[in-house]
Amino acid sequence: MIKLSVLGIPHDDNSSFMRGAAEAPDLIRRELHCDAYSMWSETGVDLSVAGRLMDHGDIKFDSAADPWDVIEQNVGRVMESGDPLICLGGDHAITHPIMRAVRRRHPNLTILHIDAHADIYHAYQGNLRSHASPFARIMEERLADRLIQVGLRTVNDHHREQFKRFGVEVVEAARWRENLRLDVTTPVYISMDMDALDPACAPGVSHREPGGLTTRQVIDLIHTLDQPVVAADIVEYNPRCDISNLTATVAAKLLKEIGGMMVKTTRT
Repeated sequence: MIKLSVLGIPHDDNSSFMRGAAEAPDLIRRELHCDAYSMWSETGVDLSVAGRLMDHGDIKFDSAADPWDVIEQNVGRVMESGDPLICLGGDHAITHPIMRAVRRRHPNLTILHIDAHADIYHAYQGNLRSHASPFARIMEERLADRLIQVGLRTVNDHHREQFKRFGVEVVEAARWRENLRLDVTTPVYISMDMDALDPACAPGVSHREPGGLTTRQVIDLIHTLDQPVVAADIVEYNPRCDISNLTATVAAKLLKEIGGMMVKTTRT
């Protein structure tokens, strides 16, 4: 049986507008396991099967250690099993140290980054670790072969310079088309920022950006992948901004669909 690992990374020290994303992991878990919902993915995978979902709890942070080292070490430890991993953030800054660990196991890798924002500033507000900058660090360190960004709707001239510098492939929200399929030939890492979704679908984020994707569109895109989905993160859910746990429920749904695709695409 193909197993899936889950790891909480409750860290939001590099958020630029408001904190709160560090409170997300347990609330996503609560909705995932709530009796109101099924644990089946739409791809026919039952995540409630005993031993299927291996939850490694949350990373513990203290002031004595560099949190980037702590994240990289813990992600590396969990991935030693060889099982696909879903990390629950936290803000988007955590994707950088996650990718340091993931890249060691996967020398060929495409990142599918679903987001309202490019998160590729060289240094947002002077912070090289800002949640608006992780993909600049990731591409500088060559932690992926390709970066495909989908759903963007806040692109500026600096972003365009960074796209050109790093060879980023972009599908802005305004250019979304139904039945979108991506030509991917390597294993895939999915970085799912909850504000990729329109605020009507996911109000519980710090940076609401109208004009976004629907939950259905994101799920359908994930379902088109035909290469192994080896790891993923779900980030930027901020419970302090949520309404009736709606965004937590959507995050749990996306966890199930990403997990289902991990099982479906894993090559044994």
